Amino acid sequence: MFSTGQLIFAGIFLIVFILVMIYTYRKDLKLHRKYYRGTLYILLGFIMFIGLLFVIKMYLNP
Repeated sequence: MFSTGQLIFAGIFLIVFILVMIYTYRKDLKLHRKYYRGTLYILLGFIMFIGLLFVIKMYLNP
């Protein structure tokens, strides 16, 4: 399906991409703490809402 060179390139690209993302996140950590405070609660709210929709679907479709 994929050649050996393509798999090696994909692996190296993935590793470099992850390292660059970690570097840029750490560089902007002060800004994230300042401007994005409380976003964890929004994420939990979305997860609870989706879970609630799933539960309602399970009870309405026997």
